[in-house]
Amino acid sequence: MASKRVSLSRSRSSSSDDGILSRISDNTVVRKGKSAACDAVYVAKRLLRSTGKAAWIAATTFIVLGIPLIIEMDREAQFTEAELQQASLLGGAAPAQPK
Repeated sequence: MASKRVSLSRSRSSSSDDGILSRISDNTVVRKGKSAACDAVYVAKRLLRSTGKAAWIAATTFIVLGIPLIIEMDREAQFTEAELQQASLLGGAAPAQPK
């Protein structure tokens, strides 16, 4: 019984048996392109994560500070409108309207 040795390394003759896709994917330009694409995806993910954090901070700040301010300004406008209506019903001199 004779045993055959099987070589695990690629030989020059077996590379000619490889498909076109494997030969293209081994190209240095393709490897550099893949690396550039991976880097771009990494940067995009980081940018989106940072943008999301900034949007969260802006939204919560608006909710805490902006909405109460808008409500108070609306109350003030309603109060001023009620004063003007009451003054016109009583027949007194109407207060000057702010511009």
